[in-house]
Amino acid sequence: MISYELTRPEELIAGVDEVGRGALFGVVVTAAVILPKDAIEQCQSWGVKDSKKLSPQRRELLVPKIQQIAIAYQIGIATVAEIDEINILQATLVAMRRAITGLAVTPELCLVDGNREIPQLDVPQQTLVKGEDRSTSIAAASILAKVWRDRATSELAAIYPLYDLENNKGYGTAQHRNAIEKYGITPEHRQSFSPCNRHVCP
Repeated sequence: MISYELTRPEELIAGVDEVGRGALFGVVVTAAVILPKDAIEQCQSWGVKDSKKLSPQRRELLVPKIQQIAIAYQIGIATVAEIDEINILQATLVAMRRAITGLAVTPELCLVDGNREIPQLDVPQQTLVKGEDRSTSIAAASILAKVWRDRATSELAAIYPLYDLENNKGYGTAQHRNAIEKYGITPEHRQSFSPCNRHVCP
C-alpha cells in the first residue's frame, strides 16, 4: 500500500479516526497521529493497518511503537451526555476536533477517515473514505483510539459486571441487549440509542 500522505507535499500530516460510534455504551473516542514521512514504511513493516483487522494483542503491541515514532499524537473523546445531546455524528466530529487541537504540533493537513469534514477546524482537511486502508497515519490513529477505548471500557466492566462489557466493549451483542432488557441501563449507556431509549424514565 502506498499511503496517501506520501503523495502529498505537506510534511506534517495528521491522520484522524474514531472508535465506538456504533456502541450502545460509553464514550466515542478519536485519535490524531502525525507520523514522519520517512517512518511510514517502518510502520507498515510493523503491521500498522486498520485496527479492526488486528487482534487485541497485536494492537497493544503496536501502541508504544506508534507513540514512540510519532511526531505527535492525541486522544479526543465525546461523552455519553454529548452523544445524547447532539447525536453521535456531531459528537464524533467534536471529538475529532479535540484530538487535532490537542496535538503538540499543528499539522499542515488533516486526513479524516470518512466522508464528513470536521466543523470549525482551523486546519486544512481532506476526507478519505476507508481511510484506514489508504493512509498509514489514519490506521495508526485507529489503533490508538481502539486501544484507549477498550481499556476504558474494561475498567467500567468491573463496575457494571452484568453487561459482558469486557467481551463486547459496549457494542450491541445479543448478550448485551438481553442484559439491558433484564437489568435496564447504566449512566454510561447512550439513552438516545435503541434499545437503551426504551429504559429511560420519562
